[in-house]
Amino acid sequence: MQPEKAFSRLLQIMDDLREKCPWDRKQTLQSLRQQTIEELYELTDAITEEDYKSIREELGDLMLHIVFYAKIGSEKQAFTITDVLNGICEKLIARHPHIYGDVKVENEEDVKQNWEKLKLKEGKESVLSGVPVSLPALVKAMRLQTKAKTVGFEWDDTAQVLEKVKEETRELEEAVAKGDQNEIEAEFGDLMFALVNYSRFLKVDAENALERTNKKFIRRFKAMETLAAQSGRTLDEMSLMEMDGLWNEIKKGE
Repeated sequence: MQPEKAFSRLLQIMDDLREKCPWDRKQTLQSLRQQTIEELYELTDAITEEDYKSIREELGDLMLHIVFYAKIGSEKQAFTITDVLNGICEKLIARHPHIYGDVKVENEEDVKQNWEKLKLKEGKESVLSGVPVSLPALVKAMRLQTKAKTVGFEWDDTAQVLEKVKEETRELEEAVAKGDQNEIEAEFGDLMFALVNYSRFLKVDAENALERTNKKFIRRFKAMETLAAQSGRTLDEMSLMEMDGLWNEIKKGE
């Protein structure tokens, strides 16, 4: 089946559901919002695991939500799915003058810088305006730094960023020594921001790296619980040294 026919099929199914299904008919932009967030996180989980079967499935779920929002928009005579599609097409054409115009670029950094300059011409008040307020803090830090880079606000090399990480670490240690909780939190935030910066220079996705570590911790902790149970005990009955021994055993097994 051609993509156009498959998309038209989805639109027809959405029309049917909105007309005939009590649950679908009841949904609003607000009621779908949280579900959309959950679907997006399920997609990111699948991407982290590089599970292509799940990626395909989650993309379908997300596509359904896009069509759902567009259907509600058309019912309110605010916008249609055609408006949505044409809107993104026009935006992509306008922001890629190196393809659809006569602008010359040397590399991907030139493309990013042009993109941000064009956004400012479109009425954006700041290079940072496109960063959603509700983004998780770690992701937001990455986006803020990436956008600041497009106007040249960036370190020259990795060594400078590592030195900044060390500097922020020392400042956190000083704050801890003082015992001022507000200052400790501020310095801890500065250190995390510097680490995110360092991750960019290492070409590491900080969010994905942390999630991989989360998953590793869950896997190893559950394995510890299993090993403890096999010896007829629970973790809360064991000393920290005993648990550390189990942890190291599991690490070696991996």
